[in-house]
Amino acid sequence: MAFDISRRLMLTGAMGASIAGASACATSTSAVSAATAEAAFPPSAVPDPYLLGPKEGVALLSRNENPYGPAPSALKMIEYAASKGAYYTSREAMMMLTEMIAEKNGVAPEQVVVTTGSGEVLSAIAMIFGPKGPIVAPRLFWDTTALYAVNLGMASIDRVPLAADMSIDLAAIEAKVTSETGLVQLCNPNNPTGLVSDAATLQAAVKRMAKKTTVLVDEAYIELSDDPDANSCVPLINAGYDVIVTRTFSKIYGMAGIRVGYSISSAETAEKIRSVAMSWSPCTSFAAGIGCYNDEEFLNYSRSKIQEGRDMVTTTLETLGLEYLPSQTNFVYFKSGLEANDVQKAMNEKKISVRGQYMDYNEWTRVSMGKIPDVERFCKALPEVISA
Repeated sequence: MAFDISRRLMLTGAMGASIAGASACATSTSAVSAATAEAAFPPSAVPDPYLLGPKEGVALLSRNENPYGPAPSALKMIEYAASKGAYYTSREAMMMLTEMIAEKNGVAPEQVVVTTGSGEVLSAIAMIFGPKGPIVAPRLFWDTTALYAVNLGMASIDRVPLAADMSIDLAAIEAKVTSETGLVQLCNPNNPTGLVSDAATLQAAVKRMAKKTTVLVDEAYIELSDDPDANSCVPLINAGYDVIVTRTFSKIYGMAGIRVGYSISSAETAEKIRSVAMSWSPCTSFAAGIGCYNDEEFLNYSRSKIQEGRDMVTTTLETLGLEYLPSQTNFVYFKSGLEANDVQKAMNEKKISVRGQYMDYNEWTRVSMGKIPDVERFCKALPEVISA
């Protein structure tokens, strides 16, 4: 079928049921099993009443956003696109961003699918491959989009425990994979742990698994890793392996609210994804993506500010003698010695928003990097919280 991302993409697919999930506050052995059946990423325990962005006086460090974006290059294009908002997004704009992504990643345009954030393409992938067999994944990963298909009765998730160091246990995942597996889904770097898998080990495992089934690698935070090119699985696609890589403009580009994401795969797989895409990105999203995709000055600035905040947090944690995982993302996962939901509540009282408990990892808290003054507030508040 000819490559076409015009009106056919816009009109194909339908919105499904909304994503649901709730976390279990589990401590017993039986509760661990119950927690495994629940979402790793349940709705936050703290209501979010804010219209757009954080309410004045609130340090919003719970959602892995990058408040240094959108880049000026994106904002200029958004303003232009808004003035043309009476018109549907043009095929020319769709093709331009698609071709830019393809060129940068050394693939053909027909291998790229641009969607409304990576959430849409990840949900579409789960709907395509979920009915074929279980989605094999780490116990902790960004599971919301896989659960989209689960909640529609189209998929199940076979969660594999993390290794002792909280890394993805690639050997254990590989041992689960057969020709009956619908999909393997990995996040690299992983969320909420922030850990990046060893590149050689990951790519070797992905190659072997991709001979049996499709392997999806969610690289939402890859641009924040120490060596994005070496860590990425994109080269495996052109080498002929059955691999899908997804990326987003929500993290390093600071456009979580603008909603642009994409997948890279074989042309055949891309056409399958395109055929079940559930909506289409507005003209402002495509324009913003075109404006900032190759804006290296902004990307370097964004990366440096995130690193600055991360260094502040890890220094604070080391001073307090608290365990944390070495993150290569815009968040840090640390063990406070307190219940994560209690830490969240105490921080909330100080108008600092952090994430609460994931599944039954009750002592681990995730804090995102925000603007430096907000990170400073967290660092000053943490000693008070853990000693209260």
